Amino acid sequence: MATLLFQGHASCRITTRAGAVIYIDPFAGEGYDLPADLVLVTHEHGDHNDLSKVTLKPDGVVIRSADALAGGQYHNFDVAGVHIQTVPAGNRNHDPKECVGYILTMDGITLYHAGDTSTMPHMSVLAPRKLDWVLLPVDGVYNMDPAEASTCAKRISGKHTIPIHTDPSYQYNRTQADRLSCSGKVLLEHGQSIEL
Repeated sequence: MATLLFQGHASCRITTRAGAVIYIDPFAGEGYDLPADLVLVTHEHGDHNDLSKVTLKPDGVVIRSADALAGGQYHNFDVAGVHIQTVPAGNRNHDPKECVGYILTMDGITLYHAGDTSTMPHMSVLAPRKLDWVLLPVDGVYNMDPAEASTCAKRISGKHTIPIHTDPSYQYNRTQADRLSCSGKVLLEHGQSIEL
């Protein structure tokens, strides 16, 4: 079974059942000791793209938002047994032409990391996908607040939703995270892991 380590802020590490290691938005926390098969960067703000923390395997792949949005098209990728679909992200603080979210399919599960975003039109068509895990920002300063994220979570209808990017200070704001209101909410403190 795949596992997710929530390193903090918007950073997480996923290890698949076959042992592939994926980092999304490396920046915060610990747990960068495993060499990466895949690194996904949702956008180029410094709190989402500290590649100096990650060691790549010899055949490791880094996909940045510019790669995912090359030519103005949202691209899909297949790396280390993981299918990656690029989807829109953005808001007044994050240019949608430079930001993306990712939907990962692996080990029979789907996980959506929304990146830095507010409500996006594509979210309304995700419900039929029956996503297993949804990671949504809730800080309410640079991204949507918990009320808007709650609406998005209900629209997406994932089985489980994890609030991330809970505070502009990069710390974990449990009060803000707890304000997310949706079925299947899972709260993860920085450094906690969960089986997907």
